[in-house]
Amino acid sequence: MILKVVPPVSAHLANNMKITIICDNTALKSNLQADWGFSVLVEIENTPKILFDTGGNRKILLNNMEKLGIDPLSIEEIFISHLHSNHIGGLDGFLKVNQKIKKIYVPSSLRLKNEVILKEPQKIHDDVFSTGELEGIEQSMGVETDKGTILVVGCSHPKMGYILDAAKKFGKIYAVIGGMHGFSEFELFKDLKLICPTHCTQHKAELKKLYPKKYIEGGAGRIIEI
Repeated sequence: MILKVVPPVSAHLANNMKITIICDNTALKSNLQADWGFSVLVEIENTPKILFDTGGNRKILLNNMEKLGIDPLSIEEIFISHLHSNHIGGLDGFLKVNQKIKKIYVPSSLRLKNEVILKEPQKIHDDVFSTGELEGIEQSMGVETDKGTILVVGCSHPKMGYILDAAKKFGKIYAVIGGMHGFSEFELFKDLKLICPTHCTQHKAELKKLYPKKYIEGGAGRIIEI
């Protein structure tokens, strides 16, 4: 359940990056709960731990965290892709458990304590960026590594081509992980090295058939190390 990609050493880009899927429509372990929602923990060396989205249910979010050995209090920041309930449903419950969250990166229409509104593409850390709120709907998060950019997407409501174009401003894209809805312009992924479609992705079978060596099954409990 762990995929590990070992990059060359660099003093400027993220090393030892780890992504753990906490909430997804499927689960890889019998002790984890599946739910129609999405949440991942992004861990990067020398960067605060970031919770990307919070799933649709606080109990499932927190229970899965416990089963995965994730301490909610170790998380310092939250990144919200968009405002649909299956991506922010666990937020209130999580904030009751962890009241020391330093920053919550949100689209412009959400109002929270400690919020940072990200309308435009911008860095939030030396090796982490937001695509900005695309089409007034959704933002995605990228992590710059020696292999290229690891792009984490919530539902990809803006067209995938639009998301990729925004992310490419920060460098070559190595991987896309997350929900892709009805994305079917599969040729856009031909140069990627890793594809992990999760949550709302409608064409998983087609992506797996086209890119069998790049494709990784998602699901709660999946861990990707780069």
